[in-house]
Amino acid sequence: MNTSYRRPVEAEKAYRLLNHGPTVLVSAAYAGQRNIMAAAWAMPLDFKPGKVAVVLDKSTWTRTLVEASGHFALQVPTVAQAHMVEAVGSSAGKVLIDEENIDKFAAYGLSVFPGQVTDAPLIEGCVAWLECRLYPEPHIQETYDLFLGEILFAQADERVFSNGRWHFDGHDQLRTIHHVAGGHFITAGPAIDALAMPRVR
Repeated sequence: MNTSYRRPVEAEKAYRLLNHGPTVLVSAAYAGQRNIMAAAWAMPLDFKPGKVAVVLDKSTWTRTLVEASGHFALQVPTVAQAHMVEAVGSSAGKVLIDEENIDKFAAYGLSVFPGQVTDAPLIEGCVAWLECRLYPEPHIQETYDLFLGEILFAQADERVFSNGRWHFDGHDQLRTIHHVAGGHFITAGPAIDALAMPRVR
């Protein structure tokens, strides 16, 4: 990806990067280890400060790294990346080969770039990146696999997100994807604006 397309997103508008419910990639790193996974259950929670929620199963290596580091990144992948998203989402990083965990970044040839404020590796080619600080909530993490975070820094591809809005026309391969089940995705469609109606008082 041409890095010149990446632009910071205003803190109070960062929640809009997830508001339409895309599948996300979750990455984290700690003590020289790193991993990435796909997550269909992620959402914004607030906008001042921006907060997010994501479900991370107990079996995932990414979850272990998030809990250890206290940080994670959410990335919004595209139509062009659907095969990769399915691959990293259905493979485990916590599988020992010669006493070392699999590095999915190397295994799938993923290009990464460093975060602005966290050590979580960010994936080239996505259309949005949110670096987050974990809000430690042991009870809900253990009981519901639910993780909460504060957005520390967000950026997006200005070709499809600017002025707080997504606009995919003319960029079909950059449309976000939304997982249904079993490797089946739907994509973000055309944008519409609701017509103003009289307010009921």
